[in-house]
Amino acid sequence: MLKNFFCRKYKTIEALKDVSFSIEEGEIVGYIGPNGAGKSTTIKIMSGILTPTSGTCVIDGLVPWQNRKTFVKNIGVVFGQRSQLWWDVPVMDSFELLKDIYKIPTDQFKETLELLNKALNIEDLLGRPLRQLSLGQKMKCELAGSLLHRPKILFLDEPTIGLDAVTKLAVRDFIKFINKEWSTTIILTTHDMNDIEALTNKIILIGKGRILYQGSFENIKDKYSAEKTIEVEFAKDYQKVSLAGYKVVEHNQRFATLKTLPKTQFHTTDFVNQISKKYEVVDFQVSSLSVDEILAKLYNEYEL
Repeated sequence: MLKNFFCRKYKTIEALKDVSFSIEEGEIVGYIGPNGAGKSTTIKIMSGILTPTSGTCVIDGLVPWQNRKTFVKNIGVVFGQRSQLWWDVPVMDSFELLKDIYKIPTDQFKETLELLNKALNIEDLLGRPLRQLSLGQKMKCELAGSLLHRPKILFLDEPTIGLDAVTKLAVRDFIKFINKEWSTTIILTTHDMNDIEALTNKIILIGKGRILYQGSFENIKDKYSAEKTIEVEFAKDYQKVSLAGYKVVEHNQRFATLKTLPKTQFHTTDFVNQISKKYEVVDFQVSSLSVDEILAKLYNEYEL
């Protein structure tokens, strides 16, 4: 211990390593991975906040950290718990300041603000200081503030955090709207896989600083949704239940829960014929993996 005090040992930890991907204009991309995977570091590099020690990044023909003033005019950023609005002044005052910073024409500012008010229902919040708003209300105002100048590229970090179910759906619809109407390219980082499923047409999975998967979320769903869980109710008690191609994960006399084995292709008619030959069945219910369970499977596959 005393030796280490005088001769410290250092270890270099690479936040990102060999990360390479491309995003087309107008795409909504889900950038996902566990905590500490490198998502925020990537977003900070792409938004020009951080300068990487090596490699390059070109967005819309510009290198973010080299052409920062020109670059930031065309991007919007919402970072989870970091605010671009001022804490002690009314939200509208912050919006007016952003209007001046981005040199937004008055007519365009009014038109965009009206659209944001209608879509996000924030009109009653504009006269209140940010510190008086709930987390969900703050997130709506942050999203609105990042869109006042109608950016070509929008970086979103947990955009639906703290929102109730109704508002969450409204925000998702609005994100899809600006993507369609303004052709806004959106890079979304979130742990809410329902956001990923509802919004994105492509996902990039990062883990331990490396890109592990790029492609459609539908392909991931197709890969894992073949696994079925079947809850069965029998007409009488059975001491033991077994069925070829299925694993019994729970059994309690008249009730059993089965899961398909990896090579089993589930078909309702075949299942009914197979189980009814051995047992008297009253009812059964079939379910697939939830979106969160699919994500957990994906993480386990890559040992994240």
